[in-house]
Amino acid sequence: MSSNNGIQIPTRLPLLLTHEGVLLPGSTMRISVDTPRNMQLVKSRLLKGTSLKSTIIGVIPNTRDPENDTENLPSLHSIGVAGMAVQVVGSNWPKPHYTLLITGVCRFRLVGLLKEHPFPVAEVEQLELLEQYTTPGGAAGTGGAAGAIREDGELRDLSQMFYQAAVQLVGMLDMSVPVVAKLRRLLDSLPRETLPDILASMIRTTNKEKLQVLDAVDLEERFKRALPMLTRQIEGLKLLHKTRKVRPDDNKRVLAVRKGGMFPGRQFSLEEEGEEEDADDTASLERKVKGANMPEPALKVCLKELKRLKKMPQSMPESALTRNYLDLMVELPWSKQTTDCLDIHAARVLLDNDHYAMEKLKRRVLEYLAVRQLKSNLKGPILCFVGPPGVGKTSVGRSVARTLGREFHRISLGGVCDQSDIRGHRRTYVGSMPGRIINGLKTVGVNNPVFLLDEVDKLGKSLQGDPAAALLEVLDPEQNHSFTDHYLNVPFDLSQVLFIATANTTTTIPPALLDRMEVLQVPGYTQEEKVEIAHRHLIPHQLEQHGLTPQQLQIPQDTTLEMTSRYTREAGVRSLERKIGAICRAVAVKVAEGHEVMKSEASVAEGASQGVQDGDMAVPPEMPIVIDHIALKDILGPPLFDMEVSERLTLPGVAIGLAWTPLGGEIMFVEASRTEGEGQLTLTGQLGDVMKESAQLAISWLRSNAKTYQLTNMVGGSDPLEGTDIHLHFPAGAVTKDGPSAGVTMVTCLASLFSGRLVRSDVAMTGEITLRGLVLPVGGIKDKVLAAHRAGLKRLIIPKRNDKDLEEIPAHIRAELDFVTAANLDDVLNAAFDGGFPVASLTQPHLVSKL
Repeated sequence: MSSNNGIQIPTRLPLLLTHEGVLLPGSTMRISVDTPRNMQLVKSRLLKGTSLKSTIIGVIPNTRDPENDTENLPSLHSIGVAGMAVQVVGSNWPKPHYTLLITGVCRFRLVGLLKEHPFPVAEVEQLELLEQYTTPGGAAGTGGAAGAIREDGELRDLSQMFYQAAVQLVGMLDMSVPVVAKLRRLLDSLPRETLPDILASMIRTTNKEKLQVLDAVDLEERFKRALPMLTRQIEGLKLLHKTRKVRPDDNKRVLAVRKGGMFPGRQFSLEEEGEEEDADDTASLERKVKGANMPEPALKVCLKELKRLKKMPQSMPESALTRNYLDLMVELPWSKQTTDCLDIHAARVLLDNDHYAMEKLKRRVLEYLAVRQLKSNLKGPILCFVGPPGVGKTSVGRSVARTLGREFHRISLGGVCDQSDIRGHRRTYVGSMPGRIINGLKTVGVNNPVFLLDEVDKLGKSLQGDPAAALLEVLDPEQNHSFTDHYLNVPFDLSQVLFIATANTTTTIPPALLDRMEVLQVPGYTQEEKVEIAHRHLIPHQLEQHGLTPQQLQIPQDTTLEMTSRYTREAGVRSLERKIGAICRAVAVKVAEGHEVMKSEASVAEGASQGVQDGDMAVPPEMPIVIDHIALKDILGPPLFDMEVSERLTLPGVAIGLAWTPLGGEIMFVEASRTEGEGQLTLTGQLGDVMKESAQLAISWLRSNAKTYQLTNMVGGSDPLEGTDIHLHFPAGAVTKDGPSAGVTMVTCLASLFSGRLVRSDVAMTGEITLRGLVLPVGGIKDKVLAAHRAGLKRLIIPKRNDKDLEEIPAHIRAELDFVTAANLDDVLNAAFDGGFPVASLTQPHLVSKL
């Protein structure tokens, strides 16, 4: 391929016929190969060749449509381009084909066709030197085209004119695009004689025009044919710049370009400096940072990030992350806060209007207001409302915020199992964001809101950390003045935030977290309180929700009392509100039907000729519609809860206990039976380990005191378990039960079974027992008492040391119930049976002195 005249192409070349475009020397083009001749050329020449010579093929423009290709070879163009196959890619979908990446090397003239099958091969004559495309600066020393340009003055002027036009064209493009910048550098390094071919392949031209450039073997003729195409492209770009929509600031700013990119804040304006400052986003952000009144550590971090942002190109992904971080820092309420409303009388009136009962919670809020009047820089307390669902814990938190005049934000923690939800993600992660605490402060816009942490007892734990542990810093008054979110990475003062947490139980809250909160118990409502809440809040709210008025629907207090006792049995009022909503919907149907009847009667009165009789119409209901017991049963159906207590205590071996659940207090039946056997004890009802141990304690105590209380087995023996199997069952077997408070109930139930006596039907009891017969205190007394009151029980047996808990029970309920405080099991048995539980008198043997 080499000779004394320079690098030469082979004189025999396989020919590739292409119809997609025209390949020019110095340009690169992708060519799709799918015709039989071209496929054979690729398989036989390119894929099987092993030398550099085998990669050089001749590319001839083909004007025939490949779909109509036949076995006869079409007429070939006389001028072609020798090209080097740089890449070959094959595919079988949707049909077998190859894609070639070919770079044009030089022109050749077709001398003669040597063969046609399986692909054409021809003898060619090289028309150009390869050095002008392969050597920087061209073939200056070979006396080739470059020498001709220097010797011919007209050709030199023509090449200079073409070069200037090419520089002008590239200058009209966006120099920030790397390809455009590289092309500008190539214009200075490439030989002038190669510019017509290279630029003609880049600008928008037709295949016919490219063929004209390809056929121009003479260099002067090539310049003359390519120059009009270049000029036309320049004029088109000028027209495009004039007609397109220009942004207002495009003509005002000239960006200073440096090596490696632009100066991201160095913008030179054609207007005054004052308007430049308003248009500059970075300067505006800097003003916001300095005006945010943030602490010194946060300000230093922001100014450092702002300095990095100024030096950073906007195309970098980190630029958007830094801007988002600075925007968040600016929006946070570092020093913004609301003024508290410290009028205690107005606060008391507002709390009483919003909520009935809940005296303990109201008193705690008023105490906080009173202390705030005396000490202005008081830290926000950390309160935790614990109580069953539906008693108004969340709504009390909202009322507290309205009473104080503060912003309110609720954060639901139920099911949260990632500590990043509390503390945020570090900015090194993709998609990082601040935690819920910082997001909440950004939302409310002040640094002293009321934050309600809902369902704090339902936090989870996973591989991503423990959110309960992350809350330790948030809810610690000694630490939250410098709470550090992972995203911010600077301390934020949370000491002025009033945190209120809600929970159904404290058993699932970690002890360290529970220790940081002031726990306020929110017990369930009594029936009288439910009736009052229904008429003050629930019924007016449901009437408004269903488009009714008090003149259309009235629910007497007797009906509401029946709903609370026979249709709902809960600590809160959610089910009661749903029942009232069902009544409102039923009444809405009657009211709507009455309106339709009135409209029909009016139309009948206007057109009496239609012969419609009034008797066919339904009579509109009389207003107001009063819901009595009969209407209540028609709407809600039969009662869901009956007073079955006395009916279930008709046999020995049944007693009623009191249990506490997260939903409030419940009554619990305990049943026992005995059969002939080997003295085994069977326990059923999904009992926990503590209740199983309480049953063993009850059996042991009764066996040790069997003679004292005249307890016998089935055959009259003094050992109740001799020849007898005992089965102890707790109904509602699908519900798991555990706890020590059923001890006295088991003893009473088994004592009734062994003695054959009935337990009083109006007695319920609770308390833990010991092996010596002592009764120990238990928790949840108020909820248990309310449950017994709802069930219609009259006598309650509680441990003597729980006597102090009776002060929390409303006075009218205490007056209706008979409380028996028991210090030991003797007191329990005497109070649980009519006439007491007799004790056998043991005659002491007479001692005779022997002195």
